[in-house]
Amino acid sequence: MKRMISHTRFAITSEDTRYFLNGAQLVLRGDSMSMVATDGHRLAFMSIHEETGVKAAKSEVLLPRKTLTEVARLTDAGSGIEFSQGENHLFFRVDGRLLISRKIDANFPAYERVIPKSNDKRIEFDRDRLASAVRRVRLLSNERSKAVKFVVGKDQVEITSSTPEVGEAREILPVEYGGSALQICFNADYVDNFLSVVESDAVQLEFKDEMSQAVMKPIGADGYEYTYVIMPMRI
Repeated sequence: MKRMISHTRFAITSEDTRYFLNGAQLVLRGDSMSMVATDGHRLAFMSIHEETGVKAAKSEVLLPRKTLTEVARLTDAGSGIEFSQGENHLFFRVDGRLLISRKIDANFPAYERVIPKSNDKRIEFDRDRLASAVRRVRLLSNERSKAVKFVVGKDQVEITSSTPEVGEAREILPVEYGGSALQICFNADYVDNFLSVVESDAVQLEFKDEMSQAVMKPIGADGYEYTYVIMPMRI
């Protein structure tokens, strides 16, 4: 539960007016549990195969952001957690402590439709090298857009950013890639959010073209599935 929260909470929208996105959707089945959050520009989805004790075919509930923060704090010691829900409230019990939260009375978007199924181009990166490159290059990105461009060519990806009043930055990462050349632009903070929580040594970027949703995934994740969907920027 703590891992699912840390891997999805950052994708929750910060816009109070979009209250139906002000939390993460928890999906419980008898043999698995999933959590998903989105702000409309990116989506984080994690699924773990584990017995939950849920008798129904599927149970879905929208957990408020503050509730997620408190649940993560309660589970710091690694203790088991019991969860139940009433008509309007959620209940979490950890080591004799009980957290009661109101539900978000809203329908979460159909997130399954957002996850692309036809991305045919893939690049594998060393996670630490990609994270360091993105963090350095974004220093000269536009302060408002945080845009960094991935210029994909044969066996290399050049990560660039520029601000007319300040200057430009570029860094080249060697990769294995033999597909068509293209340029795809992302919000640097969105990429960094993903790279900051994944635990694998390598990550994979899957994409179709410059304008379609891209997907980032950890490679070699043990015991869970983690998918991060990110919309390219138009600049």
